[in-house]
Amino acid sequence: MSQVLAEPQVTLPYVTLRLSPVIEMTDDDFFALCQLNRDLRLERTAEGDIVVIPPTGAETGNRNTSITGQLYNWTKQDGTGAAFDSSTGFKLPNGADCSPDGAWIRKSRLATLSHEEKLKFPPLCPDFVIELMSPTDKFSATQAKMDEYMENGASLGWLLDPETRRAYVYRPGKSVIVMENAKEISAEPELSGFVLDLSDIWEAKL
Repeated sequence: MSQVLAEPQVTLPYVTLRLSPVIEMTDDDFFALCQLNRDLRLERTAEGDIVVIPPTGAETGNRNTSITGQLYNWTKQDGTGAAFDSSTGFKLPNGADCSPDGAWIRKSRLATLSHEEKLKFPPLCPDFVIELMSPTDKFSATQAKMDEYMENGASLGWLLDPETRRAYVYRPGKSVIVMENAKEISAEPELSGFVLDLSDIWEAKL
């Protein structure tokens, strides 16, 4: 008789699969699982639980395209780092595998990685991360994720909530700054010259 190894636990809207200690999944195993399920965005907590995140709706996807597009354009002009979209996974120092909606890493840090590490989930936390709230996201869970980024090496993080038109600015060891209905947000001094136009974020252009 077969034994159920992983029982899904649902905390709407996401499904969390608790594997440990029944199943110990290596980094290579998790990467392979993600490649087999490209229609889903899979993340892994520091405890080894797998979080299944479904594809976004059209408005959220449109907003996220604006974020990554603006970040990419600045990155190309600045030349000191590389930008990444929401499909990129990162292996944080605490063991979690996360995929922020937007991320940026200095080239000097990327240069320390091997070619094989760059082909999979880079074993580092981005210098800068952006998380965009969607209608299905739980605010407290996204806040916890932002705290995790700060605790694992990020120097700047933005949590953007289109529903309330609030931008939350995170820096390690500092209180979160809340910006109400701002038209733009600056990444100074961490990312010199990068300013995100929030008009497309607050109002999806569909």
